Amino acid sequence: MDQIDRNILRELQKDGRLTIQDLAQRVGLTSSPCMRRVRQLEQDGVIQGYRAVINPEAVGRGFEVLVSIEVKRDREAVEAFEAALQEIPDVIEAYRLFGSPGCLLRIAVADLTAYERLWIERLTTLSGITEVNSQIIMKRVKEPQGLPVDD
Repeated sequence: MDQIDRNILRELQKDGRLTIQDLAQRVGLTSSPCMRRVRQLEQDGVIQGYRAVINPEAVGRGFEVLVSIEVKRDREAVEAFEAALQEIPDVIEAYRLFGSPGCLLRIAVADLTAYERLWIERLTTLSGITEVNSQIIMKRVKEPQGLPVDD
C-alpha cells in the first residue's frame, strides 16, 4: 500500500459518498487509475464496506449503555453466548476481552425502561452468564472518525 492508497482511504473515511471524479481530484489521480485502486482495496479486504452514519435519536435509539459481562470460562459457554448475541439487535457492538470483564457490549435502545426490559428478559437469561454490569453513557465525547491511516 502506497501513499496514494492511504490518501484514498483517508478521503473515503471522511466521505464514503465521494464520486470517483472527486476522489481522484483529491488524491491527485485521474478517474480510471483511482477507480482501479479503489476496486483493488475492496478486493483485498482493506475497504470492507460503506455505511451511512445514522443519528441514534432519529431512530429511537438515543439511550446507549456499555455492559460488561462475565461468562463462564469454557469453550461451549463462550460460543453459545456469542451466538446468542447475534440474535439481539439492540446489541450494536460486542467484544470478547482478555481478563475481566470477559465481554463488553454496546447497546442502543429507546430509554431506561427499554434497557431494563432488555436486561431482565434477554441479557440476564443468556446461558453461561455469571455477572452483568451496566454503565449508562452520559455523553459521547468523541465521535468515531475512522481509523488513522499512517504514512
